[in-house]
Amino acid sequence: MPTNDNTLSNKIFDWVNYALLTLVSLITIIPFVYIVSVSFAAPSEVVKGGLLLIPTKFTFSAYKYIFSTDTMIRSIGVSIYVTVLGTLINLILTSFTAYPLARATLRGRKTFMLLILITMLFSGGMIPTYFVVKSVGLINSYWSLMIPTAISAFNLIVLKNFFQQIPDGLEDAARIDGCNDIGTLFRIVLPLSMPAMATFGLFYAVGHWNTFFHAVIYINDSEKWPVQVVLRQIVLMSQDKIGDSTSQSDPTDYLPQTIRMASIVVATIPIVLVYPFLQKHFAKGVLLGSVKG
Repeated sequence: MPTNDNTLSNKIFDWVNYALLTLVSLITIIPFVYIVSVSFAAPSEVVKGGLLLIPTKFTFSAYKYIFSTDTMIRSIGVSIYVTVLGTLINLILTSFTAYPLARATLRGRKTFMLLILITMLFSGGMIPTYFVVKSVGLINSYWSLMIPTAISAFNLIVLKNFFQQIPDGLEDAARIDGCNDIGTLFRIVLPLSMPAMATFGLFYAVGHWNTFFHAVIYINDSEKWPVQVVLRQIVLMSQDKIGDSTSQSDPTDYLPQTIRMASIVVATIPIVLVYPFLQKHFAKGVLLGSVKG
């Protein structure tokens, strides 16, 4: 039986942990609450300064400005298209590459792994990559946002380690039943690897949704810009509203700070909505794939 001192010590330890975790949670959450509050707050409140967590005057002026044209809707559609198709390509190519590398019977396996590891340390650079993309005719194409980043070396290695943990007996049984390597991959390996696939699918999806640099370099047509590039243009154009707004009845209708915050909310919400559905697989997928080398 624990003594009273031990019981009291345990309670104190628990309360200290609760207090620290609460503090860390608040430090993490408050910036997001501030961003959302400023995006909905009346500009007259924002210009006063200070930490604004609950606005007293709500307005949708910033969101009306962002969605005042069809450009935002079109860019969101582009980002959704690139994210969905790009993530599908990522998962297919990564799993197709990781599965044979996970088999000890693959000839030249160590050489292939060495070449993959080299790409994590060295790259050709921006200019050679641009010329490669241009030479294959991907400039101003959505494929330029998906093909050059089709496989992540880090994700490939972790997924390979995950595949190696699947018992060989399951694959042997599948082959006895008449499955070839492709059938074994789709019927045995991938169904057992859903935690890892969901985890890396989230990684890839976030990367595609937040794509900005590649879009600026490879996409020349403004109608093909993803949402991140369009939001940058909106923020830049909103700077010009400072001088124009002083002569309007509401001098702060287009306060750039509220537009910036509204832009962050618009760019963040889709991924935030997807994450809860994959959260239960997130930690399991990464940890299981990183146990063995």
